[in-house]
Amino acid sequence: MLESVRSMGRSASLVTLVFLLGAAGCQTETVQLGEGPREYVATDYDAVLRHWTRSTQLTSLEAMDNVLTVTATYESWDFRWAYAIRYGEDYRLTVDQRHALLERSLAETRDRHQFYIALYAQKHAWNDLTAGQPAWIVRLVDDEGTETAPSEISTIRKPGAIELTYFPYTSPWRSAFRITFPRVRADGRPTIPPDAHWFGLRFAGPQGNKEIVWQIHSG
Repeated sequence: MLESVRSMGRSASLVTLVFLLGAAGCQTETVQLGEGPREYVATDYDAVLRHWTRSTQLTSLEAMDNVLTVTATYESWDFRWAYAIRYGEDYRLTVDQRHALLERSLAETRDRHQFYIALYAQKHAWNDLTAGQPAWIVRLVDDEGTETAPSEISTIRKPGAIELTYFPYTSPWRSAFRITFPRVRADGRPTIPPDAHWFGLRFAGPQGNKEIVWQIHSG
């Protein structure tokens, strides 16, 4: 049984590796959070997805095994624009339908930060981020010390054609979620300050903690 679990962990890691091989240097690539029109076509989606996707692993030094593997995509203004173009092309939407989809998707960025996440934990029960006593808690963090709890964690129980196609690091060995954070905290501060140098997701629990980081382009 233990060997089977480890094999699943290696398979999950391999899925992530294959996806990210096409984006050498992705982990140090900077992102820009500015809004405004884009000139994407459907074939640009894969490159934009890699640009906004990060992956990490937490390894137990005692067991010499991966206890957590996470891949996350920040669904930014830029990402949503490319996604809407690809989705509209795939489903052959009319011009009006494509415009409505794009407007609706971009509007969501004005009051929330949202991430699509696929993760694999050492034990299947530890995959559940919505459990009463989860093995891992998630926080939105930045270099200024801001730390924000999610406003919503939605479990994608049975990823379908959309998740498997548009987020290809999704796999049967991983649990998929959408995690939402408010743009503004209760005290009025933005959850990602305008002068932050990076933002990320921190996964923390009894087995350790690990951050996934998006470096923000300066200037």
